[in-house]
Amino acid sequence: MLNSKYTETMRAQDYLADTILGSRDNFFRYMVGFEEGDRVRAAPGLPNHAAWCMGHCALVMHRIAEKLGAGGLPDADFLVGADRGDSRRYGTEAVAFGSSPSVESQTFPTLVRCREIFSNAAEHLAGAIRSLSEDQLNETVQFFPKYAAPAWHIVARMAFHNGFHAGQIADLRRALGMKSIFA
Repeated sequence: MLNSKYTETMRAQDYLADTILGSRDNFFRYMVGFEEGDRVRAAPGLPNHAAWCMGHCALVMHRIAEKLGAGGLPDADFLVGADRGDSRRYGTEAVAFGSSPSVESQTFPTLVRCREIFSNAAEHLAGAIRSLSEDQLNETVQFFPKYAAPAWHIVARMAFHNGFHAGQIADLRRALGMKSIFA
């Protein structure tokens, strides 16, 4: 699977877990400058806002961790089956694939909680990955009804998924007239 000089001193599980944590850290770079009132701010022609992106990515990371045997969604972070959350938790249906992000601020947690929930999910998934044996890392996991792949492949796909939504935040930043993170 992974056979580079980098992984000679590191287990593949640790490398993949660090990739997830790195995708979280990179995502947060694009959140610099967002304030509480910006978390549900949308822009014309763009599909999602910051609170939705963080909740959606967190939900998917927890679901992957669950598929890898690490337990389900934490009650402290999610209201399962709810189409709206509150100041502390996301409603799972409000951030599920195919949902339409509401711009009502009371539907989503505060900005600080959005970040905490996203970070908790990345830690949960990273822990799930680290706990896998080499055989489990290579076992096929049924993730979506029509998508199954080795566990390591699904983890790599999750890092891409987080990056995809960080790209949406980058677009949103430009549309809202925010400074570049590179400035």
